[in-house]
Amino acid sequence: MLYGILAATSALLLAAVLAAVLRVPALRLGIVDRRWRRPMPLSGGVAVAAATCLVAAVGDWKGVTPLGPEVERLLVVGAAVALLGLVADVRRVKARFLVGGTAVAALCVVPYEETGVPAGLLAAGWIVFVALGFKALDHAEGVAGTVGVVTAFGAGACAAAEVMDSVAVLLSVLAAALTGFLMHNWHPARVGLGACGALFTGFVLASAAVTTRAGQELGSGAGVLFALNAVVAADVVLVVLARGLSGRPLLRAAPDHLAHRLRRLGLTPQGVSVVLGVAAFGGVLVGALVHVGWIAATGALWVAAVALVVVLVLLRVKPNVKSNVAPRRVSPQVTTQLRVRNG
Repeated sequence: MLYGILAATSALLLAAVLAAVLRVPALRLGIVDRRWRRPMPLSGGVAVAAATCLVAAVGDWKGVTPLGPEVERLLVVGAAVALLGLVADVRRVKARFLVGGTAVAALCVVPYEETGVPAGLLAAGWIVFVALGFKALDHAEGVAGTVGVVTAFGAGACAAAEVMDSVAVLLSVLAAALTGFLMHNWHPARVGLGACGALFTGFVLASAAVTTRAGQELGSGAGVLFALNAVVAADVVLVVLARGLSGRPLLRAAPDHLAHRLRRLGLTPQGVSVVLGVAAFGGVLVGALVHVGWIAATGALWVAAVALVVVLVLLRVKPNVKSNVAPRRVSPQVTTQLRVRNG
């Protein structure tokens, strides 16, 4: 327990320091997110991934908390996913390469000997869904980090209940690293998570949860996995429905997410993070209680029902709000033509 506290403290401080130190180099190298109203340096993702991997690796090397083959593989593959995300942050990468790379990584960490091949393939698909869902959630200050911290604690509690100490320690280290990142990402944000940190966070969280539930009943397992990531799933479903119903391209950036619509209802950036954090806590609590058997597996269905109602209600909220997404630039030639046309 003492090492767990020391590891979490080290990860928090290391992530906070790295995010601050790497901020200026990220700006100078152009590793920024230009969707915001000002270029947002993406040093947070490297900080979170590096702090998590380094602290966990040191604990394994010293023999204090041996990770074991499965968790070691998860950490190595997670680092590869972070590297893929970093490439996407530095250069424009087509979505199919991100999806394909994350899918290959997910196939490498699923414990097929416990899940079986069919269920293992479904689990790999879920890992990809959550990883990309966290990437989509990284569009507003504090949101992805807050949801990630809450989810990491919930998944860690499930792992601790199964006496999977190495998984629990890894998730506590990730939660601490995300907390250090939030010190710079809370409104007004100075650094962003980027594809590097978002893919890494979602991948590790989903893979750890799949590892924890491996070998248990499939139906309740699916319910637990959904409840642990209910906010991420609701955000993805909301965006898909909104853009599908309006006939807009699915991959074109637009203020369709949960955070955008909550802002339209009058919430502040801090309020949005708190509301989504509380919502994530509700889902995580139900998921953890189902996992330990304190409530029936149907509890996850209530989480799904509430999430669906929220999505349907927010679909009626117009997304044309003042958001962090930068307005599309119009060339001087087009501006001149519009002025002439309008007299």
